[in-house]
Amino acid sequence: MAERKPRRNWKRLQPTSLRHALELCKEHARERLNRSVERIADEMGIADHWTVYKWLQTGRIPANLIRPFEVACGIDYVTRWIAASSGKMLVDIPTGRHLAGTDVVALHNGFGAALQLLTAYYANKADAAATLEALTSHLADVAWHRANVAQFATPELDFAG
Repeated sequence: MAERKPRRNWKRLQPTSLRHALELCKEHARERLNRSVERIADEMGIADHWTVYKWLQTGRIPANLIRPFEVACGIDYVTRWIAASSGKMLVDIPTGRHLAGTDVVALHNGFGAALQLLTAYYANKADAAATLEALTSHLADVAWHRANVAQFATPELDFAG
């Protein structure tokens, strides 16, 4: 019987290069949206899907096609990498919604995982990339909660829900 791979936590992944970001977007589209490179190109309005393969191979994509690529893939790893490579961090804009108990538990678990990796890293027992990924994810979660508390006084209408 084939061994089942654990599902990736797409929210926690952090790209390490532009090419890695493009690959992660493509993999997300394949795994979560069942979209091939041909379908991604079609969604973007690109006539020749080999162009998308070329971007994946070279790590070069025209700036005006980054958002259409990310929308077609259903995730924004290229935008995240661009921000991170400039020393910036992106935080989803909160709407000022009430939290569920699981939101606070997830925040606490993220802190615990980041702290555990940080301690292991300083003891030369953890990978720098994994430690940075956990710390970046936790910082983004804390920043989101900070903005959510600030926005709570004037919540936006929830058109999606």
